[in-house]
Amino acid sequence: MKKKGVVTLNARKLYEITRELSAEEVVLKSVQAGWVEVLAGRSKFKIVSLDAKDFPQLPLGTDAPQGATLAIAAGTLREMIDRTLFAVSSDETRFNLSGVFLGNEDDGVLRMVATDGHRLAMIDRRLPNARIERGVVMPRKGLVEARKLLEEAEDAEVTMVVSPKDVRLILHSVSFFMRLLEGDFPDYRQVIPGAPRAQARGNRDDLLSALRRISLLASERSHGVKLHLERGKLELSASNPDQGEASEEVDVQYTGEPLTIGFNARYLLDVLAVHAEGDVIELGFTDEVGPGVVRGSQDPDYTYVVMPMRL
Repeated sequence: MKKKGVVTLNARKLYEITRELSAEEVVLKSVQAGWVEVLAGRSKFKIVSLDAKDFPQLPLGTDAPQGATLAIAAGTLREMIDRTLFAVSSDETRFNLSGVFLGNEDDGVLRMVATDGHRLAMIDRRLPNARIERGVVMPRKGLVEARKLLEEAEDAEVTMVVSPKDVRLILHSVSFFMRLLEGDFPDYRQVIPGAPRAQARGNRDDLLSALRRISLLASERSHGVKLHLERGKLELSASNPDQGEASEEVDVQYTGEPLTIGFNARYLLDVLAVHAEGDVIELGFTDEVGPGVVRGSQDPDYTYVVMPMRL
């Protein structure tokens, strides 16, 4: 560094430029107010800069808000994000549902929950000394970017600092900040059913493959598929007046009275996709109008609740 200085640049544009450069050394040079030169070998770029004073202040140093500090493996945190983020509401008017809840049910158990009002994904992971006084809601966009940071650091340890207004992830020399969403997350516990009256167990790969095929002829508006369960089998079916109909039987272990219930195929596909290959999936039901519960035998600490639909 020849001279100290500070400048604000378009991060994406700087990344795109440096990604295409073959030179080993890149020089950044502030030439005049509002402009920065990027020099590399025989290449020269001149890009617009912004006043560094306008860059948001980050909560660093001794004045930073104090919060709960957790140590967690990058791979564990990425898994928790992967298994909840898809259930976040895409409706921007439902502000308190447009993120993932982070808290803990008991000391030593970290919990993430997401819901869009039609389905709910909840995952617990045991973490020594995990204690968050008040649960917070992390935004979808922030978690998408955080996942990119975690993707290449499976076994590394991440430090999480959970403050009232933001969450900080510290990985190696990188600190990542997320502003938290305002508003209270709904009481998700009340939508999780108790012991099921009927239960089916089947191979995850068989269920996922069959559901993908049947959903090809589901309604393009509702994506509805019908599940008919009776001893020893699950029949999946879908019908679209404009395109046709489909049905397929899958071997399952089923206990309970014969049951017919409808679901949005996408909601089932999403959760089956994040379960491990070869896992045994447990489907729990109370009746034809109550929510269904999806769990995997390899991970009893991951629960997915999905509301049925009339077909």
